[in-house]
Amino acid sequence: MKSLFAICFIIIMIGIPAAAQNQNAKLANEYYQQGEFDKALELYQDLDKNKSAIPLIHANYLQLLIEKESYNAAEKYLNRVMKYFPNNLQYKVDLAFFFHTTNKSDHFEKYIHNLQKQFGDNQYQLSALAQNFVARQLYDVGLLFYEKARKANGRFAAFALDMAAIHRLKNDKAAMTREYINYAEGNPANISYVKNLFQNILTEPEDQEYLEQTLIEKIQKNPEQTLYADLLIWLELQRKNFYAAFLQARALDRRNQQPGDESMRIARIAFDNKSWDDASDIFEYVIKTYPDSYNYATARRLLIRSQENKIKSEFPVDENAIRLLVQEYAALQQELGINPTTLEARRNQALLHAFYLDEMDTAIAILDFVISNRRSPKSLIAESKLDLGDIYLLTEQPWESTLLYSQVEKSHKESPLAYEAKLRNARLNYFTGNFALAKSHLDILKLATTRTISNDAIALSMLISDNTAFDSTDQVMQSFAFAELLIFRNQHEEARSVLNTILEENPGHSITDEIFWLQAKMDLQAGAYQQAIDKLDEIINGYGYDILSDDAHFQKGMIVQDYLKEDEQATAIFTDFLQKHPGSRHAAEARMRIRNMRGDLIN
Repeated sequence: MKSLFAICFIIIMIGIPAAAQNQNAKLANEYYQQGEFDKALELYQDLDKNKSAIPLIHANYLQLLIEKESYNAAEKYLNRVMKYFPNNLQYKVDLAFFFHTTNKSDHFEKYIHNLQKQFGDNQYQLSALAQNFVARQLYDVGLLFYEKARKANGRFAAFALDMAAIHRLKNDKAAMTREYINYAEGNPANISYVKNLFQNILTEPEDQEYLEQTLIEKIQKNPEQTLYADLLIWLELQRKNFYAAFLQARALDRRNQQPGDESMRIARIAFDNKSWDDASDIFEYVIKTYPDSYNYATARRLLIRSQENKIKSEFPVDENAIRLLVQEYAALQQELGINPTTLEARRNQALLHAFYLDEMDTAIAILDFVISNRRSPKSLIAESKLDLGDIYLLTEQPWESTLLYSQVEKSHKESPLAYEAKLRNARLNYFTGNFALAKSHLDILKLATTRTISNDAIALSMLISDNTAFDSTDQVMQSFAFAELLIFRNQHEEARSVLNTILEENPGHSITDEIFWLQAKMDLQAGAYQQAIDKLDEIINGYGYDILSDDAHFQKGMIVQDYLKEDEQATAIFTDFLQKHPGSRHAAEARMRIRNMRGDLIN
């Protein structure tokens, strides 16, 4: 018992000074943090000769000595620390930092050289030293040690992410880009990670151009390495340079002996981004180069669709061009026979007959054929029923329309097609003035649909709510909805008359900006570009606070650029748009259009 008591007494007596030491270190650090440096320094000087206290005070104490320009004391302290902890890499780096901070360049360079020599080929310690140098913001020295660690490792991609991060801190995007490419070369399975990094970091045109040139040079040196082509295709797609992406995709198809698979992927992306000319050129290439491949039929159909979409986007729409498209769709079926691809083409043909040539009977006959054909996929049958419902709405048979919409909704429950059918039923109820039923459909669609359908549902629901809240009879809203139905039926003159009557009889009504928006759309479709701009200016100048303001502003810039061909004026409009609506959904495209007009993206 006496022995046990003696041992406990000794432990307690040893612990008392240790506890006091810890308390003094804590107090000294508090003084330092509070700016009471003299008090802190006095305590630090009492503690700095005690080895166990060094880890508690080191960072603050060294910084305080440097700040007070007590360089001799700091150097003596560091030498003492190095004797206490000869293997601690952080303290070794702190001595280098001291030489660098006090402008002892000869000591600094000699010390760095000795460190490199001391750790030779130990990649782990070299990389740990590099991390500590980076923490001390000695970036170039950190890179030097990472280079030596990479050499010791033997892999050209070793420590690439660490080195890229340093170059990023130095704002050296060219070197950073090279290191990320190094990483991708050594870790091809992680190429998506590299693409995400580039997307977030390389936001300026000059940065993207450097990446492009670097990848082109690597492709020229290593044409068999597909990774560079993959990255370059990704880059061109980010910049919406679809044809440049296609040139690389074409080379990949040849290298991989594929019948245009990668080219078709790029063509579809161009198509989805409404770059009709690029899509057409790429589809034509696949058709000519791989006429016997499984891609041929799809490329033929999508080529016609690309040409169709281009014609439909140029106002006023050329009826003769539409008739040529109809012939192209018919020729496609004659060439390839009846199959899912040509049946889809027939559906597209029917819509041209209905909405552009006013040939309803022909359109209905074609869609009935597609719906009843046993080779039609279920999704195509459903889509054709929705189209047929729209045509019955054109021919003033809304009961037939709602029957078809409901059939699709029931046959494709909880699918995008069902949501689309419900949206069209809601739109039909809106057209016919049954706003309560329309809103009940729309409120469901807000939450349980694809993003596009949800956005459309929200927009229509808000239109109804905003313009019926203070009108117990809904008379103005009913007239406006009827005008939209007339526009849907291509009865534009009748629609104009209804809209003008609303403006005359209800000055200052909340629906006014929506009327200007519809009028601008009709003017654009009629090729009356200046009249469309005038209507848009009414929204921009009189309703800048409202939801249509950014849409009107962007649309004005688009008309000036695409139809009036006034790039300088369009650039000014888009620049003003970005200043007033920086968070708009059109902001990204506005920036892209400005860059295109300035020539930033010309290779």
